[in-house]
Amino acid sequence: MALRDSRMFASLSHRNYRIYFTGALVSNIGTWIQRVAQDWLVLELSHGSAVAVGVTTALQFLPALLLSPFGGLLADRMDKRHLLALTQTWMAVCALVLGVLTISGHAHTWHVYLVALVFGIGSAVDVPARQAFVTEVAGRGNLTNAIGLNSASFNAARLIGPGVAGLVIAAWGSGWAILTNAVSYGAMLIALMLLRPDELDRTTPVSRAKGQVREGFRYVAARPELLIALGVGFAVGTFALNFQLTNAVMVSKEFGLGARAYGWAGSVMGIGSLAGALIAARRLAAPPLRYVVGAALVFTALLCVLGFMPDYPAYLGLLPVVGLAGLLTMTATNMFVQTTADPELRGRVMALYAMVMMGGTPIGAPLMGWLAQVFGPRAPLLGGGILAAVTIVAVILVVRLRGDRQGSSARPPAVRSRRR
Repeated sequence: MALRDSRMFASLSHRNYRIYFTGALVSNIGTWIQRVAQDWLVLELSHGSAVAVGVTTALQFLPALLLSPFGGLLADRMDKRHLLALTQTWMAVCALVLGVLTISGHAHTWHVYLVALVFGIGSAVDVPARQAFVTEVAGRGNLTNAIGLNSASFNAARLIGPGVAGLVIAAWGSGWAILTNAVSYGAMLIALMLLRPDELDRTTPVSRAKGQVREGFRYVAARPELLIALGVGFAVGTFALNFQLTNAVMVSKEFGLGARAYGWAGSVMGIGSLAGALIAARRLAAPPLRYVVGAALVFTALLCVLGFMPDYPAYLGLLPVVGLAGLLTMTATNMFVQTTADPELRGRVMALYAMVMMGGTPIGAPLMGWLAQVFGPRAPLLGGGILAAVTIVAVILVVRLRGDRQGSSARPPAVRSRRR
């Protein structure tokens, strides 16, 4: 047990990773505060429209669908530390603008739509860069542990952020909560400046060449196991991970409660997510593909059960279990994809992972909002769980049929180094 416990925090023995982890934790808390505040702001501005919340989420994640492959290529080509400094500044400015508009009383729904879209452009580049940068700050030997600890950071923030957001919104309004996120990006920028470049476990930047984005697609297409993992990511990201919307409509519409109750729902769910992240951090190796698929199917089943909870206390009681299952699914998928991809293509592969995990949100969020509007607040949970499970099974069947012809262990052609 002592060995496994020491393994849980192995990456923190690296100075660079400790600094990066601290900055990311503060920034993640700010991100969760803004997520809650932004959705609550849209509900206020749109007079309770679940569709408006879904549209906002869709616009924020639409750039991930369109731009993530190019963001991944930038991560493979550029110094990731410098790239992250640019993206973090971009998103801080977006939060600042929306916060000031809200506090001054000039915010309208279309303002939130526009800021969400611009914010999403920065995120589409930031996410694959951060995913690929983990190896550099923690070292290749600690990759699975660092992924788990990153998830722990994100979900510790989920535990803290929504509760803080609910209190701030109730006391001073959504604008001040959003401004908190703008300030929190400063912690990440300071952390990036404090890193020691000579201690980074750098990968060799990829030289500029034609067709490098297509090369990432071809690489994944030749790997049946990666296709299935990305299919799981798409199904879960599109239909099952809409808790900003589902918690908002369940708390406000089904249970008739306010911002504070909404914030507590996110925090309680974060308890399970944090537990899942710490469990994942103790893994000595990446999970097998069957674990990824099994965890996803259990998560979708629990999502359906959550939709039947009769009252707010029962709903809160199941949220940590759902959070645990969801986090184990996401972290297992992330670990599998990162450790399966070749290092020189990791940025582009993780960009595709980000694209399917977040890029499906422009499809799923409006759909879940429409389900809530037409069939009631419980419909997104039930419909999302069923649609995700069906999609996972369909992807496995299609890839397995294709794999029967190619062989499930087939490796792609060697990556070519091409220069202009």
